[in-house]
Amino acid sequence: MSYAELLRSLKARKFAPVYLLQGEEPYYIDRLSDYMEEHILSDAEKGFNQTVFYGKETDMVSIVSAAKRYPMMSDYQLILVKEAQSIRKWDELTAYAEHPLPTTILVFCYKYGTLDKRLKVSKALVKNGVVFESKKLYDDKVPAWVIEYLSERGYSTDPRTSALIAEYLGNNLEKIANELDKLLLNYPQGTAIGMKEVAENIGISKDFNVFELTDALGARDVFKANRILNYFAANPKDHSHVLVMGTLASYFMKLFVYHSLKDRSPQAVASALKVNPFFVNKYKQAARNYPLPKLGEIISLLRSYDMRLKGVGNTANTGQDELLKELVFRILN
Repeated sequence: MSYAELLRSLKARKFAPVYLLQGEEPYYIDRLSDYMEEHILSDAEKGFNQTVFYGKETDMVSIVSAAKRYPMMSDYQLILVKEAQSIRKWDELTAYAEHPLPTTILVFCYKYGTLDKRLKVSKALVKNGVVFESKKLYDDKVPAWVIEYLSERGYSTDPRTSALIAEYLGNNLEKIANELDKLLLNYPQGTAIGMKEVAENIGISKDFNVFELTDALGARDVFKANRILNYFAANPKDHSHVLVMGTLASYFMKLFVYHSLKDRSPQAVASALKVNPFFVNKYKQAARNYPLPKLGEIISLLRSYDMRLKGVGNTANTGQDELLKELVFRILN
């Protein structure tokens, strides 16, 4: 069951007696448990029928004992078990999971991992409850997630802006959501969130960022590339060399893949490179500027300078900003 399907069933008040919300991505686990905590019971019902346990502070015997109680003046009682990954002796849940009480909604929030599927209790949870796995979002899927997140809240954005947000904030959905929520406080619904809004609220320059650098390199624009590098050097806290090197490596590897493609239609290229079709023409133009032999040289340079930026083999003790400028010079020449 997907996050959207599970949320729809909760909103329709179609409850299972036991839920195991697990996985590497805590964002969806938190959203689902927050919804349950806020909406399953009324304020009047919560006093007697809503219990929250924390895995580090409890044990399975106590949880099962609470789950066996009947609700008071309510159709259901809700038991939320947060930090469930800290609980031991899951076998003590097996008997209850095989015959759960229909008036109890027992929810386990198991973050940063999954319960062993080979356990008898896991099979009982699948059979008699709902097991939801919240998987980490792949980096190339984050821009689309940003667009959907904004759309659900009545805002729009463009592929370049969403890609920039994803590049700078990574694939931590909680972090991205927090930054976007703070940004949206400043604009009415219906606003198109672009580079200007992001620059003013998230601290990413719309003119001097890692995407502008790859654009400059793709176009072999020496002047623009050096302006961006000078800006990075003047604002080191906002431009991690690790981020820059990772983005450059990803960019040139995509060009390498582009050269290997037989089908270079926009959709085929977008699928192979895992980019929005909006960016395909830029990769097509850049590929003309960087034939395969040059790309092979660049990949080798990136590996070498990545090590030097980490202090390995940097015998001349050249500063990181100077190393980056030197790398870009050699890429462009």
